[in-house]
Amino acid sequence: MSDAHIRQRLGDLAATAQRTLEQSVPAIERAAAMVRETVQRGGTLFFCGNGGSAADAQHMATEYVVRYMKNRRALPAIALTTDTSLLTAAGNDLGFDHVFSRQVEALARPGDLLIIHSTSGNSPNVLLAAEAAKARGVPVLALSSRDGGKLKAVADHNVIIPTDRTDRAQELHLCVQHLICELVEADLGG
Repeated sequence: MSDAHIRQRLGDLAATAQRTLEQSVPAIERAAAMVRETVQRGGTLFFCGNGGSAADAQHMATEYVVRYMKNRRALPAIALTTDTSLLTAAGNDLGFDHVFSRQVEALARPGDLLIIHSTSGNSPNVLLAAEAAKARGVPVLALSSRDGGKLKAVADHNVIIPTDRTDRAQELHLCVQHLICELVEADLGG
């Protein structure tokens, strides 16, 4: 890999971050408020996504339960992507489209928040999860890219990364999620 290639890739990431800064600060502030309000009222944060977005969902649930930047009380957060027995049973018995919605039906309650990572915003399993959350009175925060996909219309709030590249969207989703977590931790005090 050449110096020019490295510079081009990192420059592309920086440019995507700059576009996100210019276009998305109010959306990120609202997303942070949704997470903060959920935590303050004792609700649970539920995370889901597919592929790299599933890894981001797991990563963020861990940041809330364990810690991010400082030691503080554990916060209730669950990644709906981690229970292999549940995922394979739901996938086998109900179909892969229902692997997240079934968990939302069983676990989510009013006062909780479903946070969906989906670069396309069109995956049937996250759309059904959003619909299941809304049916239970649970708001939906979506992190997506491109035009937000079908998820944009279903979610209560969207943070849309201005890119068509899946990798750049996932990189910025994680950056935004870390920022939100840091803001929530700061509000918790010592």
